[in-house]
Amino acid sequence: MRPESLGRVLGTGLRVAGRIAGQRIHATAQPSVSPPGSVPSPNMPAANSVSGTRTAGKTSANLARGVGGFLKPFGRVGGILWLEVTGVFFLLPVVVFAPTLWRTRASFAHGPDHRTFVASAIVVVLFFYLGVSSFWRARRK
Repeated sequence: MRPESLGRVLGTGLRVAGRIAGQRIHATAQPSVSPPGSVPSPNMPAANSVSGTRTAGKTSANLARGVGGFLKPFGRVGGILWLEVTGVFFLLPVVVFAPTLWRTRASFAHGPDHRTFVASAIVVVLFFYLGVSSFWRARRK
């Protein structure tokens, strides 16, 4: 199943569940008047389905706001942790290429390992910058 269709299925299911919950909330809030001897059918929609969907919409909006408020601190900590983990992965090439840079330092201007030195220097400087800036952004959060 593709992610787009999964989201569509879950969204449709959530809307249907919200509509059903709203109808049940509305039905318990206002008892319906039925003629004597009639049996209510569970398949028949409520007479005030518009107000039931509004109630369901308000209920789901309040639920989403409550869940969002609960998860907000975890999102902040998760963002900081993501930046720190990214910083560690950016510093790994620095650790790998630093010995090559040190070994070929004598060929920095003109020598047999000039290209190796330049490539190692570029990799070390670039990934060192990315790693440090990732930790800096995590600290600022």
